Amino acid sequence: QVQLEESGGGLVQVGGSLRLSCSSSGRAFGSDSMAWFRQAPGKEREFVAAISAGGGRTYYQDSVKGRFTISRDNAAKTVTLQMNSLKPEDTATYYCATEVLSTEPGTTSFDYDYWGQGTQVTVSS
Repeated sequence: QVQLEESGGGLVQVGGSLRLSCSSSGRAFGSDSMAWFRQAPGKEREFVAAISAGGGRTYYQDSVKGRFTISRDNAAKTVTLQMNSLKPEDTATYYCATEVLSTEPGTTSFDYDYWGQGTQVTVSS
């Protein structure tokens, strides 16, 4: 069993930055891929970014490349999403997810085994 807890969401103006964090508990962390997804009202949940278990490989949705950075600290069992140059279309609930014992992170929600409760990000214009 894995428990994930996100933090760091909030209200920010266009062009601003936010840093989301996700803490994991309940099992070993260093063998699991981690990802961030988001879901806006009336839309399906979509992939944002993922990072391999060792942190050496990262993947991003095209719309966030160059603006968002995913990283992880396996000793602290946390994964972080640094979001810069935020746009109104980034407004959504952001979810942290774990893909257990994964050698290569997936990019669909079906790949992930455990999810956090989500944290709201609102970008105002």
